[in-house]
Amino acid sequence: MATNRTFQAMINDFLPNDLFKEELIKRDYVLSNVEKDDTWIGASSATGNGGNLIVPFKAAGASSIAMGSLSASNDIAEDLYVRGVITTQKEAWGSMIFNHRDLMEHEQVSEKNFLKILPDAINDFMDYMRNVVSVNLLNGAWFAKLTADATSSSGVITVDRPDRFVVGQKVIVQDINGLNVTGYVAPTGGIDMNQGLITLVTQRNGSTPVNFSITSITVANQGKCYNDGANVTGQAFSSLRQLLLSSANGGDATIYGVTKVNYPYTQAINIPGASVTATNLVEKLFDGYTQTRLFGKGAPTDILMSYKNFSTVLKIVEASKGAYNVVPDSKKASQYGWTEIMIGSVTSQPLKFVGIQEMDDDIIIYLDWRALKFYSNGFFRKRKSPDGIEYFEVRATTGFQYIVDVCLFGELVLQRPSYCGIMFGISY
Repeated sequence: MATNRTFQAMINDFLPNDLFKEELIKRDYVLSNVEKDDTWIGASSATGNGGNLIVPFKAAGASSIAMGSLSASNDIAEDLYVRGVITTQKEAWGSMIFNHRDLMEHEQVSEKNFLKILPDAINDFMDYMRNVVSVNLLNGAWFAKLTADATSSSGVITVDRPDRFVVGQKVIVQDINGLNVTGYVAPTGGIDMNQGLITLVTQRNGSTPVNFSITSITVANQGKCYNDGANVTGQAFSSLRQLLLSSANGGDATIYGVTKVNYPYTQAINIPGASVTATNLVEKLFDGYTQTRLFGKGAPTDILMSYKNFSTVLKIVEASKGAYNVVPDSKKASQYGWTEIMIGSVTSQPLKFVGIQEMDDDIIIYLDWRALKFYSNGFFRKRKSPDGIEYFEVRATTGFQYIVDVCLFGELVLQRPSYCGIMFGISY
């Protein structure tokens, strides 16, 4: 018989912080590839530490060239840098709960029973948290958009990504004006995958529908669905969408406190995608890459896109045999939700086309990894009380439960926006 253990000892042995870090990073394409800095002791409500993260941007470079004579000593342009600042670390919290009764054997918490429950629980948890973080880093604070006005008294909303909803999930539906309604995905019949219909109720595992006829959220007012807290300005991680797009194209006007349009180095190359079709996508992508190399300061290597767009790329390449220089044996698939293929470009360096399950269809990103870094102070780790306990015990009339909370502190930092590009407004 397996040795009986305390719950604290078991979570230390079988749920170490390194497991969360390694598992979640390898399941997320951005976190798998981005450079990581684990030294930021930042201002956070959870850590209580104070420390701003300074993000320096190059605003201007040496540019004094004179023909036939030297530039006057008082007329030489200098390098100019501007200072961006991140004052607060972002936080993502995930929680797992274990029932004491499920872990008991001979009146003690059993290692054997814990190991029976753990594999499925941890895999499901890792997949879901990875999905939430990845959707945020790529697309924005929301995880789905309304495709029809939410006006039903039956709690039904129509969304573009029903695959991102889970039974019992807490959902905030909010528009651009801050009008919002909170609900939970219904325990039965709450998700219609084929029609994109989600039914929200007022309580988790409840049956009373949210009444959207009282507070309507419309498509015209950009109704979107958020995870708990992500609808609050500044609480979600920065996304590549908001960092790369200009304010005129739907992104942020500033980047870490610096106005983007003030300096060329703080502006990514924005490429309109309204003319993209299912037959010209690859051609448009190469045009966009050429534009990014011509007007930008970097050399993107990866083109990140949704499964829909990646499928279109594969169809075009397959139908146009010989027209595109596909690198032999370059097609790879990850069990964690991305697929890639390499195609020769206008430079000697092949481009990596990457299809990512969490990516939205309306944007495609040209990424130079030198431009990006994720700053943190421990990445994924379990919450620990002052006396070193890594779980929280809850007593109810139905028994005891153990809650384990996992956090990710930090921020995605785009230090060289001009190295990258983004195609937007794709709607074929």
